[in-house]
Amino acid sequence: MALPTAFTAALAAEFPEDFASTDAGELATYGKDWTKVFTPAPSLLVRPRSTTEVARFLSLASAHGVQVVPSGGRTGLSGGAVAQHGEVVLSLERMRAMGPVDPLALTVHVEAGAITEAVHHHCAKEGLFWPVDFASKGSSQVGGNIATNAGGVRVIRYGLTRQWVLGLTVVTMAGEVLELNGALEKNNTGVDLRQLFIGSEGILGVITEATLKLTRLPEKVDVFLFAVTDLQAVLTLFEEARKGPFTVMAYEFFTDKCSRRLESHRKIRPPFEQPSSHYVLLEVEAAKPGALDGWLGSLFERGLVTDGTLAADSDQAKFLWSLREGISESLSATGLPHKNDISLPVSGLKPFCDALEALLAKDYAGWELCLFGHIGDGNLHVNIMKPDALDRAAFLERTHACDAAVFSLVKAHHGSISAEHGIGLLKKDFLGYSRTPLEVAMMRQLKASLDPKGLLNPGKVL
Repeated sequence: MALPTAFTAALAAEFPEDFASTDAGELATYGKDWTKVFTPAPSLLVRPRSTTEVARFLSLASAHGVQVVPSGGRTGLSGGAVAQHGEVVLSLERMRAMGPVDPLALTVHVEAGAITEAVHHHCAKEGLFWPVDFASKGSSQVGGNIATNAGGVRVIRYGLTRQWVLGLTVVTMAGEVLELNGALEKNNTGVDLRQLFIGSEGILGVITEATLKLTRLPEKVDVFLFAVTDLQAVLTLFEEARKGPFTVMAYEFFTDKCSRRLESHRKIRPPFEQPSSHYVLLEVEAAKPGALDGWLGSLFERGLVTDGTLAADSDQAKFLWSLREGISESLSATGLPHKNDISLPVSGLKPFCDALEALLAKDYAGWELCLFGHIGDGNLHVNIMKPDALDRAAFLERTHACDAAVFSLVKAHHGSISAEHGIGLLKKDFLGYSRTPLEVAMMRQLKASLDPKGLLNPGKVL
């Protein structure tokens, strides 16, 4: 898609020389996210340095009917940041400023391009923490986290991103700047417009700044890895952990199929003599030593776990976490995974997984199923690996039909087809499996109200 001559002329005249780029390598990089099934084809990359520049650019693009795709760290897995039809990619990466931490209000004001891990380090100096945390924290950006209402490994303890955002600065496609809620804890003055943009995947406006809510850094944290016999044992152990003498920070699981691919790629494996079909990583805060010993002993006495280890120091804790956080990378490095990020009521995980395995055995024999995820909040990462004998195009075609069957199971078990990566391009055909026609119609009305020309992140979600 060729950009209007008048638009490119105005862009050159009104913005800094390094504002826009047509470099082929940069377009290929910034036009995609971690989803591997779409071919990027943006026409231009722009990198503003301020909310004012974002507003001026969007106003210009709107006036000339130019489509724009907002871009953060591009770590999503739903195609939400993909530009494949000549759109302009608007990257927030130059907007990384972080203001001083307010130790009284427990807040920090940051620009949307700030890296998640950098925010963690910035706040840790004051003994505080923004509790949005996941494997991609080293490259994900705050704006993208907010736009997708990101989850991560500690949702069970802290909740989703929206719980930790007090205020937003958002620019509409028309170039209007909205200052929403500031640093207020309480603001009961009608509809909370801030919440419209959290989780909206960039289809309603571009988030440029945020006031984040902070909490104290966790006290002493212990990290365990357990081997268990099956998924029911994973859930039984979770019930026991809920009643344990500590606060559960994270409860993760992965299967032996994930572990084998992790070992093949990273040459690391669970530190147990005998392999197991399922593993649980448990992180807890403020465990009571005497009571903890008794709790652990009872797990083995009752046969709830077959093996286990407690990290003796921070290095061992990092190693145990690497067994879980290295899985996604290892699946991609050792094959072609078709990824689905779904959620179920925790009590419905076992019957859903039984039905899923039966579905694959019946209709997709030979397809390897790798399951892992944040089981404490009902979030499963379902990864189906391409069989070696099946070519890529045929596999991707068949997975679309497989998705329909899987999402039918999700709907039947009262779940969501997307737990934390959003709808984007990849799942928009299936939105009706988790949203009613009335809900979708209301979403379309919101889109039409805030972006009547349909220029912002076009084709995503709806």
